[in-house]
Amino acid sequence: MSYLLAIETATKVCSVALFKDDQLIQLKEEKGAYSHAENLAEFTSQLLADSNLSAKDLSGIIISKGPGSYTGLRIGISFAKGLCYSLDIPLISIDTLHALALGWKQSENPETDLICPMIDARRMEVYSAIYDFELRRLKSISADVIEVGSYEELLEDNSIVFVGDGAEKCQNLLKGQNRAFRGDFLPSAGYLGKEGYKKFLSSEIEDVAYFEPYYLKEFVALKSKKGSLD
Repeated sequence: MSYLLAIETATKVCSVALFKDDQLIQLKEEKGAYSHAENLAEFTSQLLADSNLSAKDLSGIIISKGPGSYTGLRIGISFAKGLCYSLDIPLISIDTLHALALGWKQSENPETDLICPMIDARRMEVYSAIYDFELRRLKSISADVIEVGSYEELLEDNSIVFVGDGAEKCQNLLKGQNRAFRGDFLPSAGYLGKEGYKKFLSSEIEDVAYFEPYYLKEFVALKSKKGSLD
């Protein structure tokens, strides 16, 4: 029996889950604001205390590796690395978009031919991939500027659901038959346990010293307008 802590910080959602093997036993998360730095340690302490465990009982850390928010990923992975170093336990990474698609498949939502997880990348750009319902990837992970007709070849003869915080802003451009948009279905640490446990059993782990988030594109700092005369 192994206890695994899962951490999801790729978007505005700050989410921490505790698994016994691949079974979810505790989940704590906050949506709607970037609160990762304030909440990660507190959420972790609360989950362990509520389960009558200590950090020393953990066998590994599962991290959502991106793509997603540069700052969110840095905070989450730095926190995970700190735990792995101090406890001498392995770090396991899961692709954020794959986990979101898996979460949809595991939910009680209706089956569709295709699942397109989308993470907001500012303006009309999203990080996205497309999977069939067996989670075979049909479109590689990429940063896409969404336009009328995007993904049309794949969508023409298939029903599809767009999930994640990038889905809502694309709805008007991707209208069509058999298309559903669930911008309220967001990443969660609760979706990381199944794949994370498989990797844990097969020792598919990361080098804690050198592991970096999957940013997909370079970070661009925006100049603050505070105090601007424009």
